[in-house]
Amino acid sequence: MAQKAPGKHYRKGITWADLFKMFPDNATAEAWFVEQRWPDGIACPRCGDTDVHAGSKHPTMPLRCRGCNKRFSVKVGSIMEGSNIDYRTWAIAIYAMSTNLKGVSSVKLHRDLGITQKSAWYMAHRIRESWTDKQAPFMGPVEVDEMFVGGLEANKHGNKKTKAGRGTVGKVAVAGVRDRKTGKVVAAPVASTDKKTLQGFVQGSMAEGAMVYTDDNKAYDGLLNHDTVKHSVGEYVRDNVHTNGVESFWAMFKRGHKGTYHKMSKKHLRRYVTEFVGRHNKRPSDTVDQMGAIVKGMEGKRLHYAELIADNGLESGARKASA
Repeated sequence: MAQKAPGKHYRKGITWADLFKMFPDNATAEAWFVEQRWPDGIACPRCGDTDVHAGSKHPTMPLRCRGCNKRFSVKVGSIMEGSNIDYRTWAIAIYAMSTNLKGVSSVKLHRDLGITQKSAWYMAHRIRESWTDKQAPFMGPVEVDEMFVGGLEANKHGNKKTKAGRGTVGKVAVAGVRDRKTGKVVAAPVASTDKKTLQGFVQGSMAEGAMVYTDDNKAYDGLLNHDTVKHSVGEYVRDNVHTNGVESFWAMFKRGHKGTYHKMSKKHLRRYVTEFVGRHNKRPSDTVDQMGAIVKGMEGKRLHYAELIADNGLESGARKASA
């Protein structure tokens, strides 16, 4: 393929037609999940024993561990545990979440998958949870920037407007760090944009001694190996000093925010940020590998619906950012 082809032209994608050939029925999809989760052989998710009897006629638990004598399926011990949605539908949803760079709404998933909007919304958040694995510290150089998420005050109902009503008032800050060497990103909502919070987030995301590039936000003053571009006076690039890479990530996130989801609540913002970070970091891989990575990321995680609707995503993200 021509080197000037758009996007990640070197990747091997999967068309929708290919996807339906890949998963013609539920049994094929189930076998694919088993292969992705246990490439070296099935292991009991409860005790880890590999002495497993497969092929049981049990309607939902076709596997039995001879070690602990417990029945299980490939869903058990993963983010899919407790889901009544079939494997083929899960596989198609994973494909949709992987390949739509601006995200895919729960209403769209509901219509395409033939499930309720509530189930589609819950499923999408569970898939986002698979991208929550911690990133290794970046070796640098890194680019650092922050953005704010929230609606315009002018568009809000009168009883929801803040007194100040302008700028970043009423919005949530999201901090981001991009490694130039790998192109990978870490980002999370933060409780504040003060010096302690932002510098703590940066230092927790990169290896000691890495070069740091930021704009002229005073909160970054005092970082070691640090250089800035002065956005305040119209300077955006000076030799190799710029933040264009991380700003490109924000641009994609904003397209998803405005064009796909339209609104991201403070409560679930962390999950949406996780989605865009996870998809961005896996984007260089072939589509089938992106999907496989999601399945591997599902293991050992569980997200109950009651927990989801009660969880305060902003506080969770802020705790992770300042940890």
